[in-house]
Amino acid sequence: MAGITHSVTNQAPPLVQYDVFGSDRALVEAVERHLAPEVRDDGLAELSALGHTAGSAQVQEWGVQANENPPRLRTHDRYGRRIDEVEFHPAWHRLLGKGVSAGLTAAWGRPGGHVRRAAAFLMWTQVEAGNGCPLSMTHASVPALRTDPALAAEWEPRLTSVIYDRALRPPGQKPGALFGMGMTEKQGGSDVRANTTAARPLAEDGTYALTGHKWFCSAPMSDAFLVLAQAPGGLTCFLVPRVLEDGSRNVFLLQRLKDKLGNRSNASAEVEFDGTWARRVGEEGQGVRTIIGMVAATRLDCALGSAGLMRQAVAQAVHHCAYREAFGGKLADKPLMRNVLADLALESEAATTLALRLAAAYDDGGEQERALLRIAVPAAKYWVTKRCAPVAVEAAECLGGNGYVEESGMPRLVRESPLNSIWEGAGNVQALDVLRALRREPAALDAYLREVGKARGADHRLDAAIKDLLTDLADLEGVEGRARRLTERLALVLQGSLLVRHAPPEVADAFCAGRLGGDAGSAFGTLPYTLNLASVVERARPLS
Repeated sequence: MAGITHSVTNQAPPLVQYDVFGSDRALVEAVERHLAPEVRDDGLAELSALGHTAGSAQVQEWGVQANENPPRLRTHDRYGRRIDEVEFHPAWHRLLGKGVSAGLTAAWGRPGGHVRRAAAFLMWTQVEAGNGCPLSMTHASVPALRTDPALAAEWEPRLTSVIYDRALRPPGQKPGALFGMGMTEKQGGSDVRANTTAARPLAEDGTYALTGHKWFCSAPMSDAFLVLAQAPGGLTCFLVPRVLEDGSRNVFLLQRLKDKLGNRSNASAEVEFDGTWARRVGEEGQGVRTIIGMVAATRLDCALGSAGLMRQAVAQAVHHCAYREAFGGKLADKPLMRNVLADLALESEAATTLALRLAAAYDDGGEQERALLRIAVPAAKYWVTKRCAPVAVEAAECLGGNGYVEESGMPRLVRESPLNSIWEGAGNVQALDVLRALRREPAALDAYLREVGKARGADHRLDAAIKDLLTDLADLEGVEGRARRLTERLALVLQGSLLVRHAPPEVADAFCAGRLGGDAGSAFGTLPYTLNLASVVERARPLS
């Protein structure tokens, strides 16, 4: 029997056995808002089931196990044969299988598919973010493949399948498949036009042999990959299968796995091609144009993933402070801690609301919605992902020393938090992409202004922010040096417009005061004390 000194008091219970979906009011309301009535009940039931799964003790333990047992590279088998395989802990496969069966690669072919999938992806990220990479790559590859109807007809049914088949065998023999991506090279990074991987045409039309080295290859255990290489006609997109139809292994030489800050459960590799068989996707010289649909979809997933990480960080912080007592009362009831929690909750809700709105634009598919995505996706990717790290760090601080200990789960969130800002183009890449849209696509800015204009007149701080933004947009000369500031304002004004229209008044009021009205400091917890912050915190509390 433990001695009296080992009695544990004043500790928050684990946040477990709860509905990750139903406890996230902002997410539930966004799904209800964006799903059509005829699919709303099914969508909510489906997401609630996944929410209970994500919040279960068993699945949360899988997340811990996958993170604590990172993948291992096996270049050769026991007989010295080159196999180039990546071994994962069983928990990784369980998580990935659950993600596939939950439809996280199946958005493109069902009503409301993108909103349903976005909400599910946001939740599943909270369990273990690492398995989000192959789910995202597979989902995002569909628009690239659709540039070639024959390839799309062959591959899309496998990619949108809800069956996870981990075996390496010919894709035609598999009920479901996963995709990875290899774009960047060590000499070019984000400047993919500097790629040196060469593609030599073969006798069969549309087939090539690739030779080169990819510095980052996402999800190297996948069934096939979209890669960029230099064909005779210029930079071109290719499909590289892992296993050829005759059952032989394609030349896919894994050099090493990256030793990363976070995202430990997921494998990221360097890979060499040496006469590797590939099938062209799209036309020669049109590689960037072909793959841009994939890039846009993965950028939205970056925002969704960061929104999920922020939500989990805020949920843990609010949960802890609702139970922990200090200085004569609950931490969550202390005015200064309440200010911190409310500030964090605002950031989380704004990210969720924006990301789900953009997913709904994918479902709509209309011309104006597509134009909105052109400017809003890089702006959201830029801003939401950049807010993730400070939110995770501040949320960990809310737990005090407990938040610095691995068992709390907060260090894993902190290590993961910078990734989405770097992945799929870092901040400058996103800001420059926004500038391209502003300069070349007037319809994109028009769609954006129509969207934010729906809230005009509802809040004077939002109105003033829109006016200031229009002033900034009127002068695009020499704008590159202030592109980050402009992109930030575009994202904040869009978030403010959405919250003013859809969030409870106390949330919209606090956001406009702290983010648009300048009535807050630089750190979290500096909102005006006169706001209804208790309601903001209570709204963010997860109920286990």
